[in-house]
Parts: sequence; structure tokens; C-alpha cells
Amino acid sequence: MKKPHIAVLGATGVVGREILKVIEEIKLPYESIKLLSSSKSAGTTMKVGSEDIVVEEATPESFRGIDVVLASAGASTSNKLAFEAIERGAVFIDNSSAFRMRDDVPLVIAGVNDEDLKKHKGLISNPNCSTSQLMLVLKPLNDYAKMKRLIVSTYQSVSGAGLKAINELTENTKASLNNEDFENLAFKKNIAFNVIPQIDVFCDNAYTKEEMKVVNETKKILHLHKDFPITCTAVRVPVYRGHSEAVTIEFENEITPQKATELLKNAYGVEVYDDVEKYEYPTALDCANKNPVFVGRIRKDIAFDNGISLWCVADNLLIGAALNTVRIAEYIIKNELYLNK
Repeated sequence: MKKPHIAVLGATGVVGREILKVIEEIKLPYESIKLLSSSKSAGTTMKVGSEDIVVEEATPESFRGIDVVLASAGASTSNKLAFEAIERGAVFIDNSSAFRMRDDVPLVIAGVNDEDLKKHKGLISNPNCSTSQLMLVLKPLNDYAKMKRLIVSTYQSVSGAGLKAINELTENTKASLNNEDFENLAFKKNIAFNVIPQIDVFCDNAYTKEEMKVVNETKKILHLHKDFPITCTAVRVPVYRGHSEAVTIEFENEITPQKATELLKNAYGVEVYDDVEKYEYPTALDCANKNPVFVGRIRKDIAFDNGISLWCVADNLLIGAALNTVRIAEYIIKNELYLNK
């Protein structure tokens, strides 16, 4: 197996730092690693394993000799640099929303639709954080009973909006406790002691862009037809880390809560934590800094004949971003799906 030369684009950001942790945790094989960022962060020294590495400014020439890029630097940067990297022979694994819905770009959750990676032309997209955890839960259930309809409500932590949002929750909380005025910058409303039923901008259909990401990305990843009925409400909550989701699924075929539990217990990347008599169910605090998607409250939905309702939580910075990115890279390396073989 060829050990690749890899680069982490956006290495100094919240997700970039998590990517570096996961690379070390799973011992991703590589020959060399390059850390890239904006000019503002260039020159920073970061530790990768036992090595101190100086962060370089990302330019097109940064990707010469690189086999795999793990990118988490935002859509504008990806739009600017992705094809520069590909032109120089690198596979570009992108965390941004820039290319997710392009027909020629695989949108992949490792363990769900890995086969799509074999169709890549140099560019691979990582799904939205709220979509990512959902796919690992839906995949085994859909395979068994075939989904007919999907209803999702997400309760998303502030870290999904970056460092500015994390700091705003802290400062907004302090101001609220001290009865001080506070100016919101990251959010449209106070996030402290509040829930905000808006993530991203509103679309023409009155759904938010975040909600439509869940709708459209789910269809693409699970290869559902374009008219498959999905609805989503996405809510920002005053939690630092971990997204939670209330999920209701109507199926074509019969499925019991017991069977759903069995399937999820055996599913890749999923851990069931469900005993209501002992008040056991997963919360955002339970999932922070952990790799699995945790599932609980599995029950027959009383609104549909063949319905299951459940609750799932996951660390949005891991399975929703860094962990899936590194898992995709691991698959590329193991199967030698490089551009220059």
C-alpha cells in the first residue's frame, strides 16, 4: 500500500484541529503531512504526533506533490483552491458546501455509500454535519424496511457555526447573567438561554438553507428519488458541542422497535443507549469528543402504520466533519484511489 503525501487545508480552524487529532487517533498512514491555512494563520507552529510543523499559507503551488487534501477552510477557499489541487494530482476531500450537490462529485458518509468513492474525479464532498450523523442511522433501517417518508428536527450546537459562535455563547451567557446589554454578531437572536429556529439563510420556500441541505443531501447519499418526501426543521441551541436530532420515519414494510434496535446495535458507527425505565438515553453531553452516533428513544411512531421514531446525538465536529473526512481519506489510501497511481 502506497503511503501518500497529505495536506490539511484549514489546519488552524476548529475542524482542522479535530482532523489532526483524528489522523493521530486512527493512525492514518502517510509519508508526509503539510499544514495549510490563510495568510493570517501562516507561520503558526502545530504539533502533529511528536513533530512540530510550521503552518504554510495555502497557494496553488502548495499542492504540488500532494496525493490527498483534507480540506476544511470554507466554501470560498475550496472554490478557489480545489481544482488547483486536483490539477496538481491531489484528491481533494472537501468539508464545505461548495460542491455537495454537483452530479459529478461523490457526497459520502464512510460506512454508508463508500462505493461512490470509486467514481470520484479528484473531488469528494463531506456532507453537512446534521446530515452526516443521520445517514449512519437511516442506512440499516432503509436497507431492511425501505423508507417511505422522513421527518427530522435538529437541535444543533454552536460549534457548528465556528469559533465566533462558540465565543458568542460564552459572552452572551455572561452578559445575560449580569443583566448587561449584548450585541449579537454570530446569531440573529440571543443564543444564551434560548433556542433559535433558524440556521443559515431562508430560501424561497421558507425553509432555511440548513434544512434544505438535510433534505437534498439525504436523497443524494441514500440514492433516493428526487420526489422522496423529507421535511426538516433546524434549530440552534445553547450547547457548545454535539448535535441532537428527533427523527420519525415511515416505512414501506413492517418494522418493529425491537427489530430497529437490533439493526442499529449492529450498524457501523452507531451505539444504542436506550432504556427508558432507567432514564437511559443519549444527550449532547454524552457524545462530546466521542466517535459513534448514539441512538435512543426507539419506539413505534403512533402517527404511521409502519413508523419508527428515535433520538440520535453525535459530536458534530467529529462524525459531522473531521472523523468522516479522515475515514474517507483512509478508504482512498487503503484502496489506492489516487489520481496519480
